[in-house]
Amino acid sequence: MTTAAVAAIMATGAHAQEGEPLKVGFMATLEGTYTVLGEDGQRGYQLAMKQHDSEAGGRPIETIVASTDASPDSAVRAARKLIEQDGVDFIIGPLSGSEGIAIRDLAKNYPDVTFINGASGAQETTYVDPAENLFRFNMDGAQWGVGLGDYVANEKGWKYVAAVAEDYSFAYTNFLGFAHEYCEAGGEIVERFWVPLGTKDFASVIAALPDDVDAIYVGLGGGDAVNFLNQYQQAGGDANLIGGTIMVDGTVLNSKGNAKQALIGTPASGPQADTWDDPKWQEYVKAYQDAWPADQRFASPSLLGTAYYNATNAALECVDEVNGDLGEGQAAFRQCLSNLELDAPNGKITLDENRQAIGSNFVIEVVETDDGGLATKLVKKVDGINQTLGMDKADFDAIGSPGRDVPKC
Repeated sequence: MTTAAVAAIMATGAHAQEGEPLKVGFMATLEGTYTVLGEDGQRGYQLAMKQHDSEAGGRPIETIVASTDASPDSAVRAARKLIEQDGVDFIIGPLSGSEGIAIRDLAKNYPDVTFINGASGAQETTYVDPAENLFRFNMDGAQWGVGLGDYVANEKGWKYVAAVAEDYSFAYTNFLGFAHEYCEAGGEIVERFWVPLGTKDFASVIAALPDDVDAIYVGLGGGDAVNFLNQYQQAGGDANLIGGTIMVDGTVLNSKGNAKQALIGTPASGPQADTWDDPKWQEYVKAYQDAWPADQRFASPSLLGTAYYNATNAALECVDEVNGDLGEGQAAFRQCLSNLELDAPNGKITLDENRQAIGSNFVIEVVETDDGGLATKLVKKVDGINQTLGMDKADFDAIGSPGRDVPKC
């Protein structure tokens, strides 16, 4: 560890004086394929700060922003800068799956700094050799898949599926949650196509998609999702689609152009449903809408916005709880985070022994709204989902780590 890093860590403990600014590092994908996701993550962070008057525990909050591009290297560089140069007290982020795994490993080198995940959802981040100073208040991608496989197989009656998804850790995790349940329900995944993050030309994949399937699972996000939809429509594709979690998120449903209309009726699953009638959810949506002009936000917060909103609120609640004094080695702050029951707009969230969220998942379908936009409606809600998807750990581990060929079907 560098001398600058040690100095920054020592300085962290000195910031606990009442009234002295609390430095918070914010990390998100503000460049690259997932830029639009990161921008809404930042809106979620800003909304939570605004509702808290940008102070907690009697201390004003100073935010230092660090941009990433969804790559592990960019996340590590951003976090090191926030710690070693900016001397932040804790970090909220990152957003993307493989970034989260890299930050888990980095966190072990900075034991006196607390890391609160922004939205990244790779399983490995908290399930495999977790860092004691990293907390995740969003469920992972596999948890976000719960309920979808059963719905597709038994309610839609789609028994044969091909899949196209991004070739990295979150997409593997998200696909596992869907595929394990789908295959258990008797469905068959006949072919899987994995594409690099940032793919612009999907022609060869679209040409190779089998015709004799009931639906195509699409596990793409951001610019990749929009490019695929445009090219799939231009090629005359008209198969039923099944959405990975970030495929039917507001970051895609609010994109420009007409290709997204192909998503109407698409089932998917994830941590929220845009049109859910729960009062707390509706209050949160209105607060988001009121915070920015319509042309500077989405019609409704994306799941990235919600994840960062929840992570930020968890942090602020615990800073209040410890009266602004994070404690020696931030122990008091972390104890609060570990034991917190977060009353989030998308349901109650608690953490397990690995500091991983247990929460609710929403099976959804894409619908057209009265104003011609797109949103997701609730089909069913599944509560209390843990990281082993309700299975005994041994049975869950027998599935294998998420990957191109896992789960088997």
